[in-house]
Order: sequence, then C-alpha cells, then structure tokens
Amino acid sequence: MLLPALSFAQENKISGRVVDEKTKEPIPFASIGLKEEQTGALTNEYGYFQIAMPEKNPQDSLVVVALGYFHKAVLVKPGIKIQDMIIEVPKRAIELKEVKVISSAKIKNLDLGSKSNTPGEGMIQGMPGSQYAFFVKNDKAKKLGNVRSVSFYIGENGFPREPFRVRLYKADGNYNSPNTDLLTENIVVSAPKGGEWYTIDLTQYNIEAPVEGFFVAMEWIVSGDKFYTTNFMDNYTPYGQILRPTFEFKESRTWNYTIGRGWSLITLANNGMRYNAMIRAEVDQIKD
Repeated sequence: MLLPALSFAQENKISGRVVDEKTKEPIPFASIGLKEEQTGALTNEYGYFQIAMPEKNPQDSLVVVALGYFHKAVLVKPGIKIQDMIIEVPKRAIELKEVKVISSAKIKNLDLGSKSNTPGEGMIQGMPGSQYAFFVKNDKAKKLGNVRSVSFYIGENGFPREPFRVRLYKADGNYNSPNTDLLTENIVVSAPKGGEWYTIDLTQYNIEAPVEGFFVAMEWIVSGDKFYTTNFMDNYTPYGQILRPTFEFKESRTWNYTIGRGWSLITLANNGMRYNAMIRAEVDQIKD
C-alpha cells in the first residue's frame, strides 16, 4: 500500500544534485528557486535538493544561485526528467587582490556596528536560505584596512549550536542593499552556546573593507541529510539558531533575504530607535 504512495510523492518533487561544472564536486548550500512559482529550497552539505513541482504553470525556470559561481537557470517542463537531476554550475573566476603590507605601528583596531552586550526584546529567526544582513557603517569616515573578525549575538533559545554561514557584502544593490560578495569562501560555523557574542576570525581571507562600511550577514543553512522546501505564501516553522536584535540606532541598517524574493529593508522601530540585527565587525584602521 505504501509503495504507490511513495512513488506518487516522488513524482511531485523535483530532486537532484548541484555540482561544480569542472570538478563534479557537490556544491553545498546553493539556493534553488522556481522563478514563477515563488518556491525555494537549499541544497544540503552534499549538494542534494528537493523542491515541489510547479503548480501555477506547467513550465518554469529552476534558478540555481551558489556562492562563488555563476547563476544558472534550468527549464522545467513536461517531458523533461525532473528526478535525480545533475545540475553543473560554472565557477566564477575570482581575481585575487594584492596583499598590502603596512607597518603595524600605523594600524589600530576599529569596532563597527553594535556596541551593546545586552540584546533588545525579540528574536530574529530564519529558514534555510534566508539571511539577515546588518550594515556596519564607517560613521566617522576612518581609513579602513582589512576585516579582522565579525560577531553575532546568538540567542539562548532555539538551537544555538546549529551551523550557519557567514556572508559579507558591498552595499551596491538597489537602494544600497547587499549585493556583491566580499567573502567568496564558504565559511560555515557553529556557536558553542547561546546567550552571548560569537566571533569568527576572518584575518586569513584578506578582505578589504569598503570605506563607507559593509554588510555582515547570517545565513541559515541545513546540515546532514536534511532537506528544506518552502512555499513563500505558506507559514513555515523557524529553524536553527536565533539572532538577537538591538535598538542602538535611529536608522534601519538591517535587510532580510528570502529565496525567490530577494532583499527587503527591515523598518520596525521602538521609541524612535530602529530594530536591527545585533552584529558587529572588527577592522583595521589605518593611521597616517
């Protein structure tokens, strides 16, 4: 009795694996979205994914977005194999910047972003593939060097030890939203516990901080052999770790990303202070 039902369930799913076009190695945590359907999924750490078949139209485009790779669209329509697909994605060539050697006597530490050690009321929850990005602004127009570290205030609730991916962006999208990746490596980390700041050392990546500042983002991912698919018109159950908010700033500096929908600015406020993700960064300040 179960076998026909299982077969039917598989027929209503698009499934497969996303791999590097050249090496054929799996690409973990790539976002998969049906353009017209407004549904999305995230590959697991082995590159596998599952997503529901389109219902609005018999034909749609399956769009693959992976860090460090070109975007790729695959046509989905009747008659095309949709189970156990292998999607090969070409890698984007990254031009390595020249490492600048500056006398240590001319460099000091500069903290950007949240200064508080006490989070505000509320919880920032996500689903795999979603992101919250906070703009660490260079308010005093200091001369910046490289990014030393980034920190996130992880809540004590939820599952604080679940892994997440660190993302860094330039503010060069529409309306100064996050857009171009500054960090092109997969940095997946896990906090030892919640209720405190968790810091990730980025000195080895030689990331030059834009003079105006940059976005630091937490991306929710999946681990092990889990799969996660969501229809953005439906409710969903938050997953993984929780990021805490702060009310230190009078301006909205936090953007939310959802697969299939893109970036949107968070504009909530409390007593004139804006609701922002509790994130900070440590950078080099170059003294003339």
